[in-house]
Amino acid sequence: MKHRRITKRRTAIAGAGVAAAVAAALTLQNADASPAPAPSPELLSAPAATKLASQVASDLGADTAGSYYDTEAKKLVVNVVDKAAADKVRAKGAVAKIVQHTLSELNSARETLADKATIPGTSWSVDPRSNKVVVTADRTVKGAALNRLNTVVDGLGSKVELERTAGEYRTFIAGGDAIHSGGGRCSLGFNVTVGGESAFITAGHCGKKGSEWSESAGGTAIGTMQDSQFPGNDFALVKYSGSTQHPSAVDLYNGSTQSIAKAGEATVGQKVQRSGSTTQVQDGEVTGLNETVNYSEGTVEGLIKTTVCAEPGDSGGSLFAGDTAVGLTSGGSGDCSSGGTTFFQPVPEALEAFGAEIG
Repeated sequence: MKHRRITKRRTAIAGAGVAAAVAAALTLQNADASPAPAPSPELLSAPAATKLASQVASDLGADTAGSYYDTEAKKLVVNVVDKAAADKVRAKGAVAKIVQHTLSELNSARETLADKATIPGTSWSVDPRSNKVVVTADRTVKGAALNRLNTVVDGLGSKVELERTAGEYRTFIAGGDAIHSGGGRCSLGFNVTVGGESAFITAGHCGKKGSEWSESAGGTAIGTMQDSQFPGNDFALVKYSGSTQHPSAVDLYNGSTQSIAKAGEATVGQKVQRSGSTTQVQDGEVTGLNETVNYSEGTVEGLIKTTVCAEPGDSGGSLFAGDTAVGLTSGGSGDCSSGGTTFFQPVPEALEAFGAEIG
C-alpha cells in the first residue's frame, strides 16, 4: 500500500512537470510569434523618392494624403489618415505621418477656391507638410477682393491657410539661352525632337503660334512657334529651321553645360536649379505641386511652386535636377536680390501635349 501511494505521488509530480514544460513551450511559442518590428524607412535620393511616391500613391490610392521628400533625413514622408494605411506605407520603405485631412477633402477645398475665389494675384496648392491648402495673395489683392478671399478661406476652416506676399505675380517675359521675337525676350527651355525633327520648348506666354524666334534681337530666325498654350497651360513648341540636330543641354553660364537625358516629375522637398538669360543659374527647393496661379492674363493650373528666384527675361527657361528636365519658367513674384517665389510648367505634360521627346 505504501509502495502504491509513493508511485501515485511520483506520477502526479511527473504529470505536473509535463504540464509545466508544455506551458513553458507555449509561452516560448507565443513570444516567438510576437509581431515583427516595422521596417526602417529607406534612405533615398530625390529621384528614388519621386519614384517611390508614385508607387505608393498608385498602390494605396485614397489612403494617402500627399507626400514630400525630407532632404535632411533623405526619406520619403507619406501622409495617411489611419494606422492601417500607416503600416502599409512603412512596409514600402517610407515614413508614415498620420494627418487630419484626406486628399479628397483638400481637393474639395481647392474646388471651392476655384469656384469662389479666382482672383488675379492669388495662387493655391496642397502643402503636404502642413496638410492644408495654402492660399497666397500678392500685394495687388486688397479691398473687396481681399474681403471676398478672406470670407472663402474662413469658410473652409482648418483645411486652408492664407498667406500674403509683398511681391506681385507676373509672367517673366521681357530662360537657358536668350531667345527673341517681336514680342520680347524669353529663354529657351529644353531642346526636343518631334517626329525626328529638332525643336525646343519654352513658355506659352512668350509668344503666339506662327511667331519667329532668333538668338539675338533682330537677328536671323532660327525657328517658328508651332503651338502655344496660355493661359490654362504655359508651354510652347518652336521648330528649328533646317535639319541641324540640337542635343538637349542647359547653359550653366560658367563655360559648361548640363546634359539633359530625360524628363521627370517634381517632388516637394526636391532641390532644383533654374537657368535663364537674365539671372543665369539659380537654385532652390520645390515647395508645392499642382499649383493654381491666377495671373492678370488668366489662370494656369498644375504648376510647380519653388523658392527659386527669377526675373523678366527668364520666362521659358530650364528647371532641372541633374540630368532631368523638370519644368519651364512661368512666372512668380520677387527677384534675385530679395528672393521670391517662382512657378514652373511641368515638362512631362508639355512633352506629352506635343508628342515630343528630350533631344
